[in-house]
Amino acid sequence: MPNGLIRRFAIVSLFLSAVLSCQVGFSQEHKAINPSTAKGLPFSGGIIAGNTMYVAGQEGEDENGKLVAGGIGPETKAALDNITKILKAGGYDLKDVVSVTVYLADIKDFPEMNKVYKTILPDPKPVRATIQAAALVNDARVEISVIAAK
Repeated sequence: MPNGLIRRFAIVSLFLSAVLSCQVGFSQEHKAINPSTAKGLPFSGGIIAGNTMYVAGQEGEDENGKLVAGGIGPETKAALDNITKILKAGGYDLKDVVSVTVYLADIKDFPEMNKVYKTILPDPKPVRATIQAAALVNDARVEISVIAAK
């Protein structure tokens, strides 16, 4: 074989070897996190995939699954407490949270929700999106979901 052809064959072989070796490991095991507060709903409280944990939207419910009294402030605190329980059950903490999505029943509740939120989430604060939803389950005032990474 001429030198040019051997060289091309070697380059193509190296390229294919590199591509094929990169294909290994993309599949990640998913681990469901459902602390004892789970209510048998058709979704997990959290899922760990690789080094990332995704926490389902949490409302401001107490241990019995009832919304806490007092409106947006106490509901926000309870929702974040519920998120903390799920994170801890998966080996994560609030300091690992990188993204937060807040759903409000009324955007006018934003200042009060934000006041509580600022006292609970550690610095540096994660990225966040806040939207008003037409309605939330259980007539909740707030629902919060997070993504955490290590």
